[in-house]
Amino acid sequence: MAGVGSHIHIEVEESSVPPENAPFLKNRESIPADDHREEESLLDKTLQRLDLFLSFLGFNQSSVWKFFVSSGAFLVIGVLLPVVILELSNCQGCEKGQIRSFEIGMVVSQACLAAASLLCLSHNLRKYGVRKFLFVDRYSGHADKFSGHYLRKISESMRLVVVWVLPCCLLKTVREIIRIMYVHHESWWQSAIILCGFVFSWTYVTTIILSASAIFHAVCSLQILHFEDYGKLLETETDAIVLLQEHARLRYYLSKISHRFRIYLLLQFFIVTISQFVILFQITGYNGMITLINGGDYAVTSIVQVVGIILCLNASAKISHRAQGIGAMACRWHALVTCSTSDGSLFRTCSSVVVNSEAPHHNKLHIDSSESDLESLDFMTGTTNTQLASYMSSYHKRLALVMYLQANPGGITIFGWTVDRGLINTIFFIELTLLTVVLGKTIVA
Repeated sequence: MAGVGSHIHIEVEESSVPPENAPFLKNRESIPADDHREEESLLDKTLQRLDLFLSFLGFNQSSVWKFFVSSGAFLVIGVLLPVVILELSNCQGCEKGQIRSFEIGMVVSQACLAAASLLCLSHNLRKYGVRKFLFVDRYSGHADKFSGHYLRKISESMRLVVVWVLPCCLLKTVREIIRIMYVHHESWWQSAIILCGFVFSWTYVTTIILSASAIFHAVCSLQILHFEDYGKLLETETDAIVLLQEHARLRYYLSKISHRFRIYLLLQFFIVTISQFVILFQITGYNGMITLINGGDYAVTSIVQVVGIILCLNASAKISHRAQGIGAMACRWHALVTCSTSDGSLFRTCSSVVVNSEAPHHNKLHIDSSESDLESLDFMTGTTNTQLASYMSSYHKRLALVMYLQANPGGITIFGWTVDRGLINTIFFIELTLLTVVLGKTIVA
């Protein structure tokens, strides 16, 4: 079975360019040419706006000049600006240490997470471009069928950035206003500059973090469309070879997605986990009172980090379970085809003819039938045996396909670990264990 899988894997890679060879195109829906061209135009405009948005954030590092501009802007806005503002926030006669006890840790954790997102996604965008990175390349034969669905999924994923950045930015602004009211400065314009600088730097870094998570969410959502189409293909297609080739293509795409995002997912998980537990050590070990002034930035930043992880885990688990559900759908398809009227009647006809042609009836044929009757009976038996052999061959092909799909479910993997509900439960219990250890080291002590 491994040899067959590798052979099919090569066929998918070689035949992924010509659209006419894609097996799922047999079930293409009839779309009017004008509507199709309009959807393609809207998809192109959406991808251009997405590319422009990512370039504005610094993800477009296709040249050396753009790389240095992007890196310099990130270092200045995301790292240097908040550190300088924290130093300028010094004032006489106020408890500044109480306020700054958590802010440096938050700046470092946000900067590290944004840097990991920027490096991982910019590398893939520079290597593949937006279309191939999202697997909506028109030369793969899929854009002409799914352009409308692609447009909707990309818009929904990028809308998540706006939905989460705006309220978090509002919370950050309110927190900074309260902080400035507590930490008095020499003049109002200095306070206004500090407020705008903090909010601008935090919003820039937060947008990078959530945009990377939204891009991964979009990639997984687009592939879910293909698994849904594969389920429809199981309802209409009876050729096991076509279904096997299509599933091999889907597995190939999932392996590419896993390979491109595995470092990003690991870095995101470790950075968020380490930063959260370092801040938890500081909070539980702090002797004073935790208020909105000294702990508000931790709350807002934690929301952003947790939301980014949830978006990635939700998208990964959703497409993994959709891929694992293909085996059950294939079992149902195999049972329906096997128990269908045509195949069942064919099997009953073939069996009755074979039984009637055995020894007890063979003696009667020698007595009552002529030589020409025997020749016609032999001809009919041979044809029926051919039909029976064809039916059994089709049955074994379907059975082999079902066994293959059950043994190769697919999904988003991180170095062999499939991101599904089982892995999410494992992560939850690891985090709960670490939380118990931290609380035992701080509160109990």
